[in-house]
Amino acid sequence: MSDLLSIGASGVRAYQSALTTTSDNIANAATPGYVRRTTSLAEVGGATTSRAGGQGVVVDGVTRSADAFRSAQVRQSGADLARSDAGIVWLDRIETSLNGQLLDERITAFFNSATALSADPSAAVPRAAMLEAAGSVAQAFNGTLRALDAAAADLDTTARDAAAKLDNVAGGLAKINDALGRATPGTTGQAQLFDQRDRLLEEMSALTDADVAFDPAGRVSVRGGGPSGPLLVHAGQAASVSYSRNEEGETIFAVRRAGVDSVLKSTAGAMAGMADGATRIADMRAATGTLAANFAGDVNAVLTNGQDLAGDPGTEMFAVADDGTLSVALDDSAKIAAATTGTGPRDNGNLGALAKMRTTARFEAQTIALQAGNGTALSARKTIAEAQGAIRNSALAARDAASGVNLDEEAIDLMRFQQAYQASSRVIQIARETIDTLIAIR
Repeated sequence: MSDLLSIGASGVRAYQSALTTTSDNIANAATPGYVRRTTSLAEVGGATTSRAGGQGVVVDGVTRSADAFRSAQVRQSGADLARSDAGIVWLDRIETSLNGQLLDERITAFFNSATALSADPSAAVPRAAMLEAAGSVAQAFNGTLRALDAAAADLDTTARDAAAKLDNVAGGLAKINDALGRATPGTTGQAQLFDQRDRLLEEMSALTDADVAFDPAGRVSVRGGGPSGPLLVHAGQAASVSYSRNEEGETIFAVRRAGVDSVLKSTAGAMAGMADGATRIADMRAATGTLAANFAGDVNAVLTNGQDLAGDPGTEMFAVADDGTLSVALDDSAKIAAATTGTGPRDNGNLGALAKMRTTARFEAQTIALQAGNGTALSARKTIAEAQGAIRNSALAARDAASGVNLDEEAIDLMRFQQAYQASSRVIQIARETIDTLIAIR
């Protein structure tokens, strides 16, 4: 009779644990990163004990329905998408910088003002209009360069934040590794640590392509930038990550571990997208600066070959600063050298040379080409991101199908375990009633 009581008691304990696990699944059905758990039950006297069978039921452990392969697919697809998304951000900033100042239109307006002046080179109003148009072009070039500089500064801030986040995530994984080394296998606590570990791995993969290796206890060793990259996490130790930029505008993510410095070169994740963006911003800044210098130089070369309204030699219209910005050096519209040297004040021969230079140098076309090239790259990156987003959604759906919580299945398990719990309770009740009856007979 005591065996009957122990059998019933073991059932109550086991099915109470199973009910708790099922309740946790239902409560966390919408929790990101939560992996469905099941309570494994074994017969007392089965393979886990030395007793004979039929002695009740025992909890054999809590099992996570994790799929390592599908989780790895989610991390990889997430890293690819994060690179594209980050790249789109900076391509979009470049597009805003190039288009926001209407540079091509202001260059066109400058040359058109010279054409208007050629109709009456001695008139004051068209001379003033041309000088005003020159100032507008300088402002447009300078505004574009400042916008690109601001984009580079914002990228630096974002990259430093990403390095700090990667540093924190690596530290969190190292702490989880320590905790997993002390965790009891098959417990809810261990399952919770596994969930936290996988969430942090997904966060890390959104930053850089993480190469992950697991030991038998579930602890991770992670390298950033692929299998040959620097070690970010090993056992209970994490590397520190920092950010800087070299003179060429290239982003540098440095990893320090055990006093040794390494460079993290990501091929996926947001950090790779930032590196792409930094290179593009630097290249576009250089191209715009070169365009500004060439424009100023060619215009100056033409104007210094002519003569102004007073018959004096022409002077430079633009000055170029060390940072590539332009300013209008000419402070008097009468000094615009519209005429060919040795002709009268109503001659427009030098403005004809300016018009010819416009045709051959194609500054407007060069400006449009910069805008179009960036726009094409942005459109292509968005198309790629859409495809990568679909791939990631498919990977998430596949992982969740294997590891996620299905409320219909949990409801069925809840009823099943409730009935088993009630049946075990009934066994205990019957055993007590039987003992009470036997005692009363005596």
